[in-house]
Amino acid sequence: MTHLAEVERSDHIAAFRGRREAFRALHERGCFVIPNPWDIGSARYLQHLGFVAMATTSAGFAFSQGLPDSDEILTRDRTLENIAEITAAVDVPVNADFGSGYGKTPFDVADSVARCVATGVAGLSIEDATGSLSAPLYELPAAVERVQAAREAIDRSGGGVLLTARAECYLVGHYDAFRESIRRLQAYAEAGADVLFAPGVQEREEIEGIVKAIHPKPLNLLVAHDIGLDVADIAALGVRRISVGGGLALAGWGAFMRAAQALKANGTFSGLAHAAPYGEINDFLAADLRQRGWPS
Repeated sequence: MTHLAEVERSDHIAAFRGRREAFRALHERGCFVIPNPWDIGSARYLQHLGFVAMATTSAGFAFSQGLPDSDEILTRDRTLENIAEITAAVDVPVNADFGSGYGKTPFDVADSVARCVATGVAGLSIEDATGSLSAPLYELPAAVERVQAAREAIDRSGGGVLLTARAECYLVGHYDAFRESIRRLQAYAEAGADVLFAPGVQEREEIEGIVKAIHPKPLNLLVAHDIGLDVADIAALGVRRISVGGGLALAGWGAFMRAAQALKANGTFSGLAHAAPYGEINDFLAADLRQRGWPS
């Protein structure tokens, strides 16, 4: 490795360490929103708006590739490429939506997590969904082992990456999602998770109940559509972090679908009435590119 390459690598490591420290500090008090870009352009725009952190979205990225949101179809390597691109494109901490860890066994999860850490992320999430209709959640002992494997892989890296553990009870339609989520999240906290996440919970009482049950660990709340609560409402319930998952990508898809359907069905251009101005986007991206030193 040349001296210049060593200096550049050292600078990258220092930058990642700073982002990870900043990301951890964000979870210590208050409440912040962590929006989910799916590509470089959406990530750069979210940073331009002033968001202090962001997270990738498996759904948003999968749909942009013409694929369904599935760990088996959207492979680990393609997911890691997307995570690395977004992490390199912004100066703020990035949390990786890392599915179920791209591995059936704890050993495989640990290997995948080590590869994800190497992209420079400040955090990553591991879920307990199996992808099987007959047994949609890993049995709790196996799920705990997977969280422990992810924790150990992060600790071996020495990088200070924040580990989020997800209980998918609401999303898979568990008959007692609230209580089972708490049981699992408490176990994941004991296994070394830094942040807990029960995607799909929407009711005030249940959100507040989960916050209290996992205290002092922070809760990430998913708000992928309007649940009747704004950021201030959610903060008042004790939530530390709010993500939108594929929400922004789906908003874009919604506008696209309505405009395309109107054009095909009615021969009208009404769906383009609220399109983003070409000049505004192009000028922003041109200015953003100059800010990043191009042309050098």
